[in-house]
Amino acid sequence: MQVKDMTVEQLTDLIRHIVEQCLEEYFGVPDEGKEIKEEVKQRLIEFMKEKEAGKRGIPAEEVYKKQ
Repeated sequence: MQVKDMTVEQLTDLIRHIVEQCLEEYFGVPDEGKEIKEEVKQRLIEFMKEKEAGKRGIPAEEVYKKQ
């Protein structure tokens, strides 16, 4: 596929992917080899389950007001 045949979304995704690859090659993966605490792992699992269930976080307007 040529760039001229891509949608804006496809081109954006391609650029994002290339930038991520370049940054990873340049900086490496900063957390590589580090272990995650069990409590953090559990919270991330809970967050993913809540997201899959459709639960949303705090609205941006509310977060802004708290500043």
